[in-house]
Amino acid sequence: QVHLTESGGGLVQGGDSLRLSCAVSGRPISTLSMGWFRQVPGKVREFVAGLGWTGETTTYGDSTKGRFTISRDNSKNTLYLQMNNLKPEDTGVYFCAGDLSTYIPETAGAYLYWGQGTAVTVSS
Repeated sequence: QVHLTESGGGLVQGGDSLRLSCAVSGRPISTLSMGWFRQVPGKVREFVAGLGWTGETTTYGDSTKGRFTISRDNSKNTLYLQMNNLKPEDTGVYFCAGDLSTYIPETAGAYLYWGQGTAVTVSS
């Protein structure tokens, strides 16, 4: 059974950086397409970034492109999200997700596996 565990959230100021981690157990991360989503109350989960199973392909949401970087460490079976120049509108609960797709899904419903989320709050 695949389990995903996020960490690294917190309270930061606008312009700061933060790195989120997602530890994967039960399956090698190199066999999964992975994504980061975020959610605020009353809204659907928003696609933030995705990494293909080969590790060579990435994709980003329009609001995070150029500021966020998704990566993974196969030896640690861990996914990362480096977030730079954070803005108040980046506030939300961040979830990592995994799937067996050969492409990078950008909709939450396409993912099989989910973590419990880690909260990020960016103050102005």
